[in-house]
This record gives sequence, C-alpha cells and structure tokens, in this order.
Amino acid sequence: MNRRSFVSSMMAAGFLLMVPASFASARDIKYYHDFSVTDDALKPLERDASWWRERLDDDAWGILFQEETEPAHSSPLDKQTSKGSYVCAACYLPLFSSDTKYDSGTGWPSFWAAHEAHMGTKTDYKMFWPRTEYHCIRCGGHQGHVFDDGPEPTGKRWCNNGLALKFIPEGEALPGLRG
Repeated sequence: MNRRSFVSSMMAAGFLLMVPASFASARDIKYYHDFSVTDDALKPLERDASWWRERLDDDAWGILFQEETEPAHSSPLDKQTSKGSYVCAACYLPLFSSDTKYDSGTGWPSFWAAHEAHMGTKTDYKMFWPRTEYHCIRCGGHQGHVFDDGPEPTGKRWCNNGLALKFIPEGEALPGLRG
C-alpha cells in the first residue's frame, strides 16, 4: 500500500468512526414528558378554521391558521431555558424537547431537532425562493420554517413562531390532546 492509499484509508476510517456518534446524540434526545401518541392521534383533524378561531386568541390564530409570522424577538419562548416540552398551541401535540432548543440569534425559538413524525412540510415560495415550511401534522397549524444552517448533530434549524407553541415545564403534566 502506498502512502496516498494509506492516508485515504485512515481518513475514511476516521470519518466512519465519527458518523455514529453524531447520529447517537440526535437519537438520544431526552424527553421530559411521557407522551404516548397513537397512530390514530396523528391523523389530521377534521376541523374548520372557525372551530380553531373560537379556541385561540387573534394573534395565535393568525399565525397557526393564516400562516402569519410574529415579529422577531417578540416571544418570551425565544429566551426560555427551562427543561420541558413544547407543544402545538392549538391541539397540544408535543413538537419539541427543550434539550434540542438553542439560541439561533434570529429572535424566534429555534430547535435542532423536532418530533418529526408530528410535523408535515410543504414548499413555501412567499419569499421568492423556496423554503420548507412545517405544520403540526394533527391540526395543520403553521409553526415555522426549517433551514439547513443549524448546529450539529442534525445541522437543522427548526425556526418556530413562539405563539404557535405552548411550553410545558418538566414536572407539570402535558395537557390532553385537543380537537
């Protein structure tokens, strides 16, 4: 084996040793609440916008069901650092663990991982270039956009509207699913 082959082999082996570690930290997210959600609970709800309008304030309804965006730095959840869970403000489906939250500097609550089975995505062209918008899989409530500029281990930034979430501290029971 010549020197170039040896160096290439060592670099490939080093890369393979690093990959499982980065996946393990994404897989081993700590969840602060026991939530058993059946497949039935993840089916889209058959509710019209007026049903949700009666249950949410104007700002939350506008964000969740009219796909509005709250002003940057306006949500107290952006600076929330306590341990717990973030649930959809409309139907209360768990969406994020506080262990995946980080300060992205954008002014919106940001997470490097989500309960992805609880999210639906679509392409959004409102800003002229395509972005990936995500919604609660259950109620269809607009949460935010996911970008590929987040930290390791996923490289994702799930950038969320604070009014689209409700924070449930560790030790407090999750609310029952609504809808």
